[in-house]
Amino acid sequence: MSVNDAVRLSLFAHRLSAVCEEMGAVLKRSAISPNIRDREDFSCALFNREGQLVAQAAHIPVHLGSMAFAMADVVGRFDWQPGDVVVFNDPFLGGTHLPDITVVMPILMQQELIGFSAARAHHADIGGRSPGSMGVETRLENEGLVISPCYWFKAGQEQDDLPQRFQKQVRAYAERLGDLAAQKAACMVGGERLAAFSGTHLNNSIAALMDVSEAYGRRAIADIPDGEYGFEDVMEDDGCGSSSLPVCVCITIAGETAQVDFSGTAAQSGGPVNCPMAVTAASVLYVFRCLMPKHTPQTAAVFRPIQITAPEGSLVHARAGAAVAAGNVETSQRIVDVVLGALAKAIPDRIPAAAQGTMNNVIFGGKTGAGDWVYYETLAGGMGAHAQGDGSSAVQCHMTNTKNSSIEVLEMHYPLQVRTYQVRRGSGGEGRYKGGDGLVREWFVRKDCHLSLLTERRLTAPYGLRGGDAGDTGKNCLYRDGSWQSLPAKGSWQLKAGDHIRIETPGGGGFGRD
Repeated sequence: MSVNDAVRLSLFAHRLSAVCEEMGAVLKRSAISPNIRDREDFSCALFNREGQLVAQAAHIPVHLGSMAFAMADVVGRFDWQPGDVVVFNDPFLGGTHLPDITVVMPILMQQELIGFSAARAHHADIGGRSPGSMGVETRLENEGLVISPCYWFKAGQEQDDLPQRFQKQVRAYAERLGDLAAQKAACMVGGERLAAFSGTHLNNSIAALMDVSEAYGRRAIADIPDGEYGFEDVMEDDGCGSSSLPVCVCITIAGETAQVDFSGTAAQSGGPVNCPMAVTAASVLYVFRCLMPKHTPQTAAVFRPIQITAPEGSLVHARAGAAVAAGNVETSQRIVDVVLGALAKAIPDRIPAAAQGTMNNVIFGGKTGAGDWVYYETLAGGMGAHAQGDGSSAVQCHMTNTKNSSIEVLEMHYPLQVRTYQVRRGSGGEGRYKGGDGLVREWFVRKDCHLSLLTERRLTAPYGLRGGDAGDTGKNCLYRDGSWQSLPAKGSWQLKAGDHIRIETPGGGGFGRD
């Protein structure tokens, strides 16, 4: 490739990425719910006509990796035409967990399909038994409304079925439909921008970009010494009585290819910690992407040299119908931990110690005079230390990349007050380089409401590397009637006005010893 060709291709890649960033800006500014508008719990991407990822913005890793893995199956289900809008959230048909709803639109140029724009966003509620649709359930159908890929608009005409299902089954459904409309607007912008390219130039440039991406992926794997590298960690519990569920991985590096095998991982659980294969793939692909240069084009071809296998019916390849609410947000973090732990044996100076290993999911919900309300938050924690320095403190780690809810927005919308929000000093593991600290957040409950928690690393600490100490485990606490009591890692409770909920998030592991 000549220098001029390389420059043109780089400009093309950055232009596609900018389109995805613009889609995200439209979604953020058009959304209604604080979870999407303020926490930015969404992702936007562009795909070619086969449903292969060609560009993405730097949004949520678990969203984008899973869309890259599963979109090809979704787009092949429809005879696409102008004005179509398809919506889905089924974890076993292209989704992750039910609150993550994906909107897809075809992009056509002179009646010829050239690609797709897609926006995935976490909705604060999608029905089910628990407000926020993130309770401890044992079946997918109890977690909320399951949407297999279906038309919302067909040839520009809105189909009544989807809005009617929202009105019947989803809390604060008007807010949900407003957020869906924001996703549709984002996809429209992506489609308009991509359709502005020349057709022949676009197809040739995408093909060249994917070839370059694959070369970067192969080069990153080739830099890892050949061999087999294994690691094992556990999910502490599933919230339904099962505990110490092993997650095992063996990574085989052979030249420019990697085989990632999860044999030995626990069977799928009765609780909601199961992962559809798309989430497992997203977690693995995220780790390998972190080993590549920042300027690597974000296409599906980056991951062609990586083969992922997992026993069907296991925790990381659950069968359809299994509860998965926590698989997307908690088990995905443990998959990252074990893949990093295995690679640390091969390239120890490039891999950090374990981060907090949880998203610390907190979901409040209830009713006011204005109707149903649901507030969802993931809490930051400590990143692991590494060979170049200390881990970062109080940051979102690995598979999540959202912002926090500002105190002003939270207290304006919900009957809650934030009493404490601070760094949890000393919670990071000691070592030559110190793990990052977690944080403390405490809410005062002003009206009776419902609480669900999906958390991890409350019993097993984030590991250190090269002699570094583990980070501190997290804590969940309830203050009621003058005393504090501990809450388990996962569960649902009815709260009373005057209660306090306090979450202390884990610190990251330390690295090395002098």
